[in-house]
Formats: sequence, C-alpha cells, structure tokens
Amino acid sequence: MITTDIIIKRENNLITIECIGSWCVETIDTIEKSFLKAVPKSSKVFLKLEKLEKLDSSGAILLILFKSEAIKKNSEVKFITNNSNYKRLLSIIEKSVLNKENPKIKKRSYLYNLGKSTVNIYKSIMQFVAFIGEFFLKSFALFNPKNLRIKEIFYFIYSAGIEAVPIISLTAFLVGVVIAYQTIVQLAKFGADIFVVDATAISIARELGPMITAIVVAGRSASAFTAEIGAMKLTQEIDAMKTMGFKPFYFLIIPRVIALIISLPILIFISDIVGILGAMVATKAQIGLSFDIFIQRLYEVLSLKNYLIGISKGPFFAIIIALIGSFHGLKVTENTESIGLETTQSVVNTIFLVIVCDALFSVVFTRLGL
Repeated sequence: MITTDIIIKRENNLITIECIGSWCVETIDTIEKSFLKAVPKSSKVFLKLEKLEKLDSSGAILLILFKSEAIKKNSEVKFITNNSNYKRLLSIIEKSVLNKENPKIKKRSYLYNLGKSTVNIYKSIMQFVAFIGEFFLKSFALFNPKNLRIKEIFYFIYSAGIEAVPIISLTAFLVGVVIAYQTIVQLAKFGADIFVVDATAISIARELGPMITAIVVAGRSASAFTAEIGAMKLTQEIDAMKTMGFKPFYFLIIPRVIALIISLPILIFISDIVGILGAMVATKAQIGLSFDIFIQRLYEVLSLKNYLIGISKGPFFAIIIALIGSFHGLKVTENTESIGLETTQSVVNTIFLVIVCDALFSVVFTRLGL
C-alpha cells in the first residue's frame, strides 16, 4: 500500500522536507493540513521529491500553495527532483497560480459613466413607452366582456383600496392637524384666525388630499404590484400563462389599473374628509373655534369646483401608479436581487411622476382660471 507522508529535517535556517508516497487526489487529504502547517518563516526550504511514487495536479497544487505561503513569510523554496514530468507539471501549476496577475479594473471616466447612465435611462423610457402602447392596444379588447376579469378587479379593489383606508386616514388626519396648526400660527399675527378654515379646507380638498393619497398608495400598492409580478416572472408563472394561452395583460396589468381607477377617487374623498376633520380638531384645540362655526365657514368657502378638481386627479394618479408598478414587475430578471431593485425603483419613479403630474394639473388649472 502506497502511503503519503513528509519527513522534516531542520538545520538552523535550512529546512529539508522529503515528500514520500503518492501525492494524488485520492490521498492528498491525509497530508494537506499538516503539510501547510509546516510552512516556515524566513528560512530556506528544500522540497525533495525523489521518493514520490505518484504526483498529479492535486499534489502539485498543494506543493505550489506551500511555496506561495512560504514566500509570504519571507522564505525561499526550491524543488529537488530529477523527474522531468514532475518539473513540467509544477512549472505549469506555478505559472497559473503564482504568476497570474490580477486583472486590473479599468476605472471609467465620469463622461463614460454619465453616458452609460443616459443610455440606460433612454432605454428604460423607450421600454416604458412601448409598454404604455401595448397597454392601450390591449385596452381596446375590453369592449369584449370576456376579456374583463371581474374577480381580479374586485380582489385588487379590496387589497389596494379598502385595505389602504386606515393608513390613508391616519396620514390625512395628521396632515390636516399640521396644516391647520401652522396656518393658525401665521394668521394669528394678523388677527385673521377665522381664515384658517379657508386655507386648510381648500388646500386639502384641492391639493394635499389627492397628493397624500397618491403617495401613500404609490408606496403601498406600486411596490406590491412590482413584487407580485416580479415573483411570478422569477418563478416562470408568466411564461406558463403564455404557454397555456392566457394573456398576462388581461390577468395581471389591466385589472390592477381598473381597480386603482375605481379606488383612488374614493380614497381621495375619504382623505379629504379626514384631513378636514384633523384641521377642525387642531383649530378647536388651538384657538377654541367651535365645530359649528368651522363647518358653517366650510360651506361658504369650499366650493364644489375645488373638490372636483382634487377628485379628478385620482384616475390619472391611478394609471401612473398601476402602470409603473406593473412595468417594473415585468422588468425583473432571473435573480432575486432584481426584485428588490425594481421594487425600490418602482416606488421612486411612481412618487416622482405623481408629483410631476400634480404640478402639471396645477399649472393647467391656473391657466384656465379654475
């Protein structure tokens, strides 16, 4: 039976290690740990290979690793053998292990990174434009009732609409309290406390109610849409749907859009009421204005026009939230990391575009004198 062993002889700074037996893949594990532990510091080492019965690439790698570790400890290693095959094998392994230079990562310039980012943004925009085009083409098919997924629409109305009522109500109430409090502080300087009703009611009904609602729904539903569709793509459920003849747009995208178009105006209505209620509570606590006087003043200053302007933004915000959330879900690639990246990007893009859309509405309505 061929054994695998080493014999170590020390003379001052000169160390001789004699390798014995078969150094191959079947036996190398018996000697590996003890051999690497024998690496000396600041010494001259002779590795004698005359008594090796067999040496394959595994044994050669172990010998080269020993040499590599010895070099790190300021030791000098020399192989002693007359076997030309051993010499050639050790030379090949040494070139690939010791002399392989780490590839230098080329540092890209600022202009290169800027250009790359610009191209990526351009590609993403073009993909989104194509996605919107496909959505509107598929929407025409809804004139055929069999393409309308009623069950899915009601499910998303519940998950994206009804379940969002508590958080939207709490957020709107707190915003109403903050706006009323800050408005009172400023108006009190001029003795015009009563006008707090005008400022809070109109701002909440016209701007803050729709905006707060859209941002909360964007953070809650857009991320959920991206994660859900992304997980389906990752597990190849969408590919399976296509294979079975189902059209993903009718099952995944359009029901979400319709559900948000129905839900968001209702959520904005709730947000307006709760926000104004928060303003009433803050006004009562700060200056003692009774609820009756607040409501009476509310009837005088809050016109139907301001309320309808706020509500009319709901469907547009809904389309933005649903389409961007779904679009980023479909962009998920074949790895779990992309779900988190696309979900984050979905929320950021949705909130940004909601704010842009609201700004455009403000400009348009102001130009129209509304």
